[in-house]
Amino acid sequence: MKIAAAEVNKLRQATGAGMMDCKKALVEAEGDFEKAIENLRKKGQKVAANRADRISSEGAVLAKVNSENTKGVLVSINCETDFVAKNESYLNFANALLDIALNCDNLESFLSSNFQGMTVSEKLIEQTGVLGEKIEVGGFKIMNSAFVGCYIHAGNKIATLAGLSDIMDNSQEIAKNVAMQAAAMNPIALNEEGVDSTVIEKEIEIAKDQLRQEGKPEAMLDNIAKGKIKRFFKDNTLVNQDYIKDSKQSVAKYVSSFDENLIVTGFCRLSLI
Repeated sequence: MKIAAAEVNKLRQATGAGMMDCKKALVEAEGDFEKAIENLRKKGQKVAANRADRISSEGAVLAKVNSENTKGVLVSINCETDFVAKNESYLNFANALLDIALNCDNLESFLSSNFQGMTVSEKLIEQTGVLGEKIEVGGFKIMNSAFVGCYIHAGNKIATLAGLSDIMDNSQEIAKNVAMQAAAMNPIALNEEGVDSTVIEKEIEIAKDQLRQEGKPEAMLDNIAKGKIKRFFKDNTLVNQDYIKDSKQSVAKYVSSFDENLIVTGFCRLSLI
C-alpha cells in the first residue's frame, strides 16, 4: 500500500528510527501507526537479544543539576562505537533521558519512567533496533546537598558532581572547580574517613613490604608506614589533594578561602574510561 511521506516522518519523529525503517514498519502494519511503533519495538527486542553479549564501552556521560542547585544527576548512556556516540541525534536522545533522570531517586525509578509513551527501558531496546547497536545505561548517580555543581569533560567521557555545605555568590564557580578536580584526579574518597579500612590495611602492607626491601629495621616499619599512608590520603582523597589550579593549597583550603565554614560535602564521578 502507498504510505504518505508525512506519516513516515511522523513515525520517525516519534521513534527516532530511520526513514526506510519507518516506511517498512508502516507498510507491514498496513498504515496502522500504533502497530508500526509496535513493529519497531519488536525489531529492537530482536536486535537487543542478538547483541546482548556485545560490549557497550562507548557513549555519553552527562550531568545535570536542578534549578535550585540542590540536586544533581550523572547518567552514562552507553553504545558500542564512538561513531554512534558522537552522532547529534544520539546526544539529543541521551540529553532527553538526562532530563528524566533528574526527577528520579534511583536507577530503578529512572528505567521505569515514561518516555514518549513507553518506559525508559523499552525506549533503550527500541533504540537498539534503530541504531543496530547495544544501547544501555552504563551508570546512574545522584547527589543532594545545600549546593550542587557539575562538570562534563570535553567529549562526554567523564562527568562529575560536587556538593557544598552552603550557598554563596560564587558557589557555582567553586562547585564547578571542585567537580573539575574530581574529574581530573579521580579521588577514591572525599576524605580519610571515606576510605575503606581494607584499602588502608592493604596500603600499609604494601608500604611495609617496600620498606623491608629497602632494608629498613622491622621496629621502624609502623611509624614510616603511617607517614606513607598520610601521603596516600593526600594523593587520593578529594579534599586533601593539591588543588589543580593552585598546587600550593589543598582543595579543602581552596574552598575554605571563600568562607572558613564552607566545606565539600561529597562528590560523584562517572567515566567511560
